Amino acid sequence: MKRDLSQAIREALLTGDPRAKVMATRKLVREWRMGKLATGFSATMPVRPVWPESLKLLPPNQMPKRGRGGSEKNRIALWHSLAHIEFVAIDLALDMVGRFGAQRDDQFIADFLDVAADEAMHFALIERKLHTLGAGYGDLPAHDGLWSAAHDTRHDLSARLAIVPMVLEARGLDVTPVTLERVREQGDENGAKILKRILDDEIRHVRAGSRHFARICSESSENVETKWKNLVREHFRGGLKPPFNDSARLAAGLSRAAYGALA
Repeated sequence: MKRDLSQAIREALLTGDPRAKVMATRKLVREWRMGKLATGFSATMPVRPVWPESLKLLPPNQMPKRGRGGSEKNRIALWHSLAHIEFVAIDLALDMVGRFGAQRDDQFIADFLDVAADEAMHFALIERKLHTLGAGYGDLPAHDGLWSAAHDTRHDLSARLAIVPMVLEARGLDVTPVTLERVREQGDENGAKILKRILDDEIRHVRAGSRHFARICSESSENVETKWKNLVREHFRGGLKPPFNDSARLAAGLSRAAYGALA
């Protein structure tokens, strides 16, 4: 009897070693695409995923301030921060499928498994970049804000979509181009190429989230912008911060009228 998709996802979420989590994610996505996993949801998702034992977690307001210059220390801090974002993003995408996939169709499952595979690839690229700087993931502290947002929306798919892809990932569309240009100005063309790849993929990820959010609203005859703004006000602390990358957000299916009203 084939194990089902939720069992494979749970195993990946409970894998703390970064490289092993990447490999487990790639394997389960590949096996699901090949029909080697049953599309079932017998396993419950953990309250939180397992992360490396060496990773020290701090509240967001206690994180050390990161310098913006091109020193080796600042570069390591930047890439470590990006590595943590992408590592947590693997778990966010997997949890999206494992926790909510039974409520939705195969397209929802396929879209967010694609996201998980992309995030695993992003993390692997950034981890390799860290190694070229003589560092590794877990060398510096990180914060738990991203997973806290997922935990707070664990009982409501609409809220999860509204906050994780449509607010948190959308923020990456705003800040990544600035980071990319700063990295390029430092003469790091390899780093700039990594960030360009991530930016292009994140547009697709946010678009998947906004598309499935709109479908849920259509099924319940609710206004997309109104529902999204209400969920953001309920579940997201603080307003959205400009400047916004309007062109990338438009490509990702986000309404300027909606996010502009929450700025």
